[in-house]
Amino acid sequence: MSDMPGVDRPELQQLPQMRDRLSFIYLERCTINRKDSAMTVTDQRGTVHIPIAMLSVVMLGPGTKITHKAVELLGDAGTSIVWVGEQGIRYYAHGRPLTHSSRLLIAQAEKVSNTRTRLTVAREMYSMRFPGEDVSNLTMQQLRGREGARIRAVYRRVSKETGVEWNGREYDPDNFHDGNPINKALSAAHACLYGLVHSVIVAIGCSPGLGFVHTGNERSFVYDIADLYKTDLTIPIAFEIASKNPNDIGSVTRHAVRDSISKGQIIERIVSDIHNLLLGCDAYQDNVSISVLNLWDERFGFVSSGVSYRELNYVEEPETFSSEDQ
Repeated sequence: MSDMPGVDRPELQQLPQMRDRLSFIYLERCTINRKDSAMTVTDQRGTVHIPIAMLSVVMLGPGTKITHKAVELLGDAGTSIVWVGEQGIRYYAHGRPLTHSSRLLIAQAEKVSNTRTRLTVAREMYSMRFPGEDVSNLTMQQLRGREGARIRAVYRRVSKETGVEWNGREYDPDNFHDGNPINKALSAAHACLYGLVHSVIVAIGCSPGLGFVHTGNERSFVYDIADLYKTDLTIPIAFEIASKNPNDIGSVTRHAVRDSISKGQIIERIVSDIHNLLLGCDAYQDNVSISVLNLWDERFGFVSSGVSYRELNYVEEPETFSSEDQ
């Protein structure tokens, strides 16, 4: 069989790290294919070529058709694929991670499984959103109360600044067009943020479903992390766009969020913040080049894989496999 045409599959070490990538692209009612190392997008207006390695996530909306070659390209580049509903406000599925390391996932599972450490992370999240307050002794109920009061204050402030009337968050997740302009703008802005946060969480090897504040949903951790940036990013943008009330408010909002994400280095912040929350330091590594497989041991923690342990208590001088045995 002849080799596949196009460029060679890149090594993980050669791929741009998550923190260095651009944000996202939303596509709908088009056909997505591959030509060499670029993704092609075709609709009734023609075809465009999109270099994919620097993108974090491709959001596929209604009416999109994607070929096997295009998915292969996206997978090799470590670009996440998220299948979404109209205007990007519904989440259906996502693709593979960029990292081969489970370090962050293990730390996430350990912290979320212990009441004390879970509450500690929740307090740290609150402090990141609203600095300058002592929340070291607050319960989850008290944190929720403070968070609700602070968010209501943010909505009142931006409503006054933009002149957009605010009567609360009211929307139908199954009917984007049924909401008023500000609620449609908020839905579109938050959907973009959720898609981006989801792609970063998956890319660096965390679980979208293991949340610290939110729980019981497959995207609980996505909502946790996205909440860190709403007051600075999506809420002000949504009110600004709603004050202008453009015809296609969803599209205009998505473009504004995308531009703000690119200028504000939000991906870099997400990667750094998750490392801080889960590892307790600004580790700031994507672990993309790490591909280590160990065996778990209740006494020693980790032992090497790819060796033969002939007795249950035998851990020294294991018998290694030769190339002839494999």
